[in-house]
Formats: sequence, structure tokens, C-alpha cells
Amino acid sequence: MKKIIRVATHSGSLGTLLQGQLHFMSAYYEMIGIGSRGDVTNGEAVIDTLAKKENVRVIPVEMTREITPLKDLKALYQLYKIFKKEKPAIVHSHTPKAGTLAMLAAKIARVPNRLHTVAGLPLVEATGSRRRLLNFVEKITYACATKVYPNSFGLKEIILDHKFTDSKKIKVIGTGSSNGIDTSHFTPSLYTETEKQKLYKQLSINPSDFVYTFLGRIVKDKGINELVKAFKNIQKEHAHTKLLLVGYYDQETAQLFLETENEIETNKNIILIGWQEDVRPFLAISNVLTFPSYREGFPNTVLQASAMQIPSIVSDINGCNEIVEEGINGTIIPVKNVEALQNSMEELLINKKYYNYLTQNARAPICKKYERKRIWKSLLEEYESL
Repeated sequence: MKKIIRVATHSGSLGTLLQGQLHFMSAYYEMIGIGSRGDVTNGEAVIDTLAKKENVRVIPVEMTREITPLKDLKALYQLYKIFKKEKPAIVHSHTPKAGTLAMLAAKIARVPNRLHTVAGLPLVEATGSRRRLLNFVEKITYACATKVYPNSFGLKEIILDHKFTDSKKIKVIGTGSSNGIDTSHFTPSLYTETEKQKLYKQLSINPSDFVYTFLGRIVKDKGINELVKAFKNIQKEHAHTKLLLVGYYDQETAQLFLETENEIETNKNIILIGWQEDVRPFLAISNVLTFPSYREGFPNTVLQASAMQIPSIVSDINGCNEIVEEGINGTIIPVKNVEALQNSMEELLINKKYYNYLTQNARAPICKKYERKRIWKSLLEEYESL
């Protein structure tokens, strides 16, 4: 059985962003997962949890997201030694740092098939010397890879526009997305009215309230400043509204305006939920997903909301504008535009007929194009073609 090594900076990414995929592939290939060991919970490191859940062999290699020359050289050497020993047919990397290190190590080790998935480009919002450095690193990663897989068609265009690699080397797997979505797991039918009423009460939400929800990290680049300002303006005319912020929030690194931070802390109709293992209950009580992000790869958030039959308001960026079709299952607004965001939020609140139409259309396209096993089979076909 041929061997495939999948590499991510943090092993948790292999178990969450690619949940179930390594286990599926293990029926066809010997699979090995590589990433940082991760935090220890109840005596078990993240990488060990990955091994159990996916039923694959794992090898810890400590990697950092930041630029850390000495640690990076150590990780590069460790990866090289592993690849020489294991002799895989394919090394497939995910996340920026792991991509650079794994592709370079695999090339030195003469691994025949070196694949890298691009799930976002942090350089899009970078400027100056940082932008030049990120451009350079991206070019190194793609030069060492034999195939590059952006997880959206928009990302593919950005990569080609920047001349990071040759068009012959680049390909979107299936319809996009790194892992698709399990539509039997994300379905509104799992939640009864009784369960929803219990959560309404717990969060001090009136069932008649119109609930806007954001899923993701609470940071500037996700459009939180614009979202909070738009919601504050809407509240002046529509008191029966709530905004749920579901995701990790670190005030020191979020880079939010002071005005935004104060509004989140003091506005009783903005409910900061924090990071959640399972976001489905919060989507079950939501009316609209508001996701005004500045940049994405292929956002799972929008897939999840749509599968739960919730229309989305998204920025006109790659990934988002591939999942959402204007006026069909949601609406698309310009990036960093508070007025457009506010108008769209208000339109879905006031125009019940339009809102109901978007809601009815939200789930079906996701089931048709992004069902998880469909994505897995497309990737398997790609592996078999190499």
C-alpha cells in the first residue's frame, strides 16, 4: 500500500479542518499525520487525539506559525529525516508554515509528489516589507511543490495574478473547499423548538428577536469593527435585534477599535459567546449569518450556516462569493463597507418575503456541491491520477 504523509503546522488542523478525511483515505493508502504535538488535555496531547479519531499513525514535529529561524531549521531537518525514512509516494501539506517547510524538505528528500493546499493568503492584507517577505515565502513553497491546490477558484486567480506559480501546476479540487461539510451533521432538523427555547432563555433572547450571528475569530480582519458599527446603527430603529459573536476573542491581539471593544462590552444586545466546540445550536436560533471578512480561503462558516438553512451576508471575496449567490441564498457586499453591510442587514430584517426566499434556498446548493464525501472522492481521484 502506497504511503501518504499529511502535514500541518498544528496537528489539530488535521483533525478539525480535515475531520474524517485521513480516516477515509486510510482505506486506500497508508496515512501518516505530522504536526506539532499540541496542548495536553486529560493526559492526552492533541496529536494523540488525532491518531485515535482518524485511526492513523502520527509523528510529532514542532512548528510555529511565526518566523522563528532556529526552530524552523530544526523542523525542516526533522521533516527531511522522516521523509527519507518513510519514503512516501506523496507529501501533502496544509497551512502556510507547514507548507513551506514540508515542501522544501520533501523536495530535498526527493519525494516524487509534493502537494500543497492553499486555504487562505495572509499576505492579501499585508503591506511593505512584511508583504514582500510573505510573497517570497509563498513563491518558495510553490516552487518546491509539484502540485498546488487552492481551495477556491478565487484563490486560484489571486495566485496566478501574483505569478506565484505556473498555471499547469495549480488546480482546484472538485468544487472547492478543503474538506466540504457533513450535511447530515449540519442540518436544522436536529433541533426541536423545545431545545431552541431553552437556548433563547439561557442567552436572554426573546424568540421574536431577529438574531444576526457571526462565526469565527473575533478580530479586525474578519470585519468585526464594521459589523458592530452596523449593528449599533440598526438597533437605533430596531430594538428587537440581537448580535451573537461566536468565536475565540483575545482583546490584546484582536486589533479592534476601542469603540468596538466598548460596544461589545456594554451593549446588552451583543452577546459574546466565545469559542464553541459545536456551533450548531447557535445557528439553530439564528436568522442571518453576518460574515464581513476581509480575506478568506474557503470559509467553513458560510458552509455551516447555509447547511443549517440560514441565509448569509458576506464580503465580495474569494470563497464567500463562490458559496453565496447574490439574491438566491444570501447577499454579497463590498469589503469594509459599513453602509452596505447595514443596508443588507436591515433589508433581511424588514423584507420578510425576500428573507424567506433566501432561507428556502440556503441549504440545497450546499448539499449538491459541497457534501463532504464528494470532496473526499475528488481528492482520492486526484491522488490516484498522480
